[in-house]
Amino acid sequence: MKAVGYYASHPIEHPESLLDLELPAPEPGPLDLLVEVRASAVNPLDTKVRRRRASPDGRTPVVTGWDAVGVVRAMGAQVRGFAVGDRVWYAGAIDRPGSHAQLQCVDHRIASRAPASLDDAQAAALPLTAITAWELLFDRLQVQQQPQREVALLATGAAGGVGSILVQLARSQPHLRVVATSSDPQGAGGDWLRRLGAQVVISHREPLAAQIAELQRTQGLPPLRYAASLTHTPQHFAELVAALEPQGRLGLIDDFEPQAVDVMALKGKALSLHWEMMFARPLHQTHDLAEQGRLLAEVARRIDAGEIASTLGQNLGPINAANLKKAHALLEGGHTQGKLVLQGF
Repeated sequence: MKAVGYYASHPIEHPESLLDLELPAPEPGPLDLLVEVRASAVNPLDTKVRRRRASPDGRTPVVTGWDAVGVVRAMGAQVRGFAVGDRVWYAGAIDRPGSHAQLQCVDHRIASRAPASLDDAQAAALPLTAITAWELLFDRLQVQQQPQREVALLATGAAGGVGSILVQLARSQPHLRVVATSSDPQGAGGDWLRRLGAQVVISHREPLAAQIAELQRTQGLPPLRYAASLTHTPQHFAELVAALEPQGRLGLIDDFEPQAVDVMALKGKALSLHWEMMFARPLHQTHDLAEQGRLLAEVARRIDAGEIASTLGQNLGPINAANLKKAHALLEGGHTQGKLVLQGF
């Protein structure tokens, strides 16, 4: 089968940073679906893995890709609830080969049927970010547990892949006022976020706490109960602590050195800190692993009901090394809006 991968970690400009490969087709395990990949998204995670993870033996390539839509071609003996020919979507597991390949095996418990109202590229843009946003909002921050008063949620870097779906999920909670940050709140980024459902868009180039306080003073913004820091957490950490109300909750997804933030700053307000890692369930085979499949099914239902839109930003063409290099370069440049997707071989 065709695939895209690499053997050694290189800068994206290196000629061997990503390679077109021919690999043996995988064999599904007892709990696996064997999926013919139709489209696959590219995430910042892919660039991090490429930079940090080399082939374990110099002969087995690393195949990235953790977002896919495709068609079931075979199943393991213990699979339930799926049939050959089903169109499915999933984000996979970080410790297994990825979706930048013609065929991929995935545990059926972390997959669901794809939304019928989206084409392959539109659907592939969503699984990883939908799982991340859902788990961050509902499992970590537990925003659904504050119905007795109106409160605000702030999402930094909200125009990216996770933010674009998180804003849509958050707006479904009637007690939440959704505040999103953008580098250009009055421009295209701000327009994108308002279309997705953000009631307020502010600049992450200006002090966040002062902007929140001004909105509370002049526009009646309710107390900031929740903050979802989706990127550049060390840069914004002190401002987020200052802006959150006492007993508020701060959720994080990005990577940084431990000494880059002062967690003791949370103590004075009894703020809680919540990490989201959407691969934790499949990586550790948790007792509630199937929750990922169930939440993807619910997201698909909401999409088909017209409640959530795809966050596809650009379709960069077929899944090959040249197009995947282009996607990595765009992500490492840090100026993408929505998701980057590759489709077909």
